[in-house]
Amino acid sequence: MPDIWVFPGGRVEAQDARLPTLRPLSPPVASQLEAHWSPTRVRALATAAIRETWEETGLAVGELQGEALLPDHSALVYLGRAITPVGSAIRYHARFFMTTAEAASGRLRGNGELADLTWLPLDRALALPVIDVTIEMLQQVARSDGDSASARPLFIHYRGRRLCVRHE
Repeated sequence: MPDIWVFPGGRVEAQDARLPTLRPLSPPVASQLEAHWSPTRVRALATAAIRETWEETGLAVGELQGEALLPDHSALVYLGRAITPVGSAIRYHARFFMTTAEAASGRLRGNGELADLTWLPLDRALALPVIDVTIEMLQQVARSDGDSASARPLFIHYRGRRLCVRHE
């Protein structure tokens, strides 16, 4: 989507479920995710989120061991998921996570997938050209205040072209 601000992200790769991790997901986050997916799938989703962020932004949530990243799943909070409309040219079922800036190390730098990388306050991010799913997730970040125990993950989908948002 040209000229639209997005979160880093991408596809789960086969090795994401098998890679070692520094620490597992917190019990509340694991429970939220395992209500919908197997522990193996949950592990792969968390690893993919951290790996894709590292690849696209240079920020590591975990420990670098040479050229490899040992992801720290315990740093993640689950925000929710979104499924694109049936008629979309590109379909996805995306899961969204957040972490604190303190949990990330490295220098913000791109790999060419994202045109512009920057840290922004939430109010400025919400004023950028973003899609409806991004608005909902940014508002979820504001509501959660970084507390995984109190955050109720969102489920975003469409009925026709109408956006539907509910808590899981």
